[in-house]
Amino acid sequence: MRVFLDTNVLVSAFASRGICADLFELVLLEHDLVIGRSVLRELEKALREKVKLPSARVTELVDFVAGEAALVVEKAEPVAARVDADDALVLGEACFGQAEVFVTGDAALVRLGTVRGLQVVSPRQFWETLHGNAR
Repeated sequence: MRVFLDTNVLVSAFASRGICADLFELVLLEHDLVIGRSVLRELEKALREKVKLPSARVTELVDFVAGEAALVVEKAEPVAARVDADDALVLGEACFGQAEVFVTGDAALVRLGTVRGLQVVSPRQFWETLHGNAR
């Protein structure tokens, strides 16, 4: 499955142990990670400014994510959805990269449900789907 992980999921995966870290590992092992250049920029900024990681470690982590991705979408058109411009661009990257699932901790995005055939789910929903516990 082609999976696009939103910035907030990636930040959580690196900032603490938990479902996002487990999902990131599972996606790398069993699925194709699709990532957008804008997400990599957001990840770099968040790890540096919010998580307060040293610059060298931030570069290492961002390079790791880019290197493990099956596809890094360099440029895409924003989708037409009732979301802010940054989210529209990230969703556009996921669609352009032909991701099947977009995993995000952003409740407003999860409420969209589906965007141009792209299923938008929370980390918990994705975890339960992968483990056969979907409701």
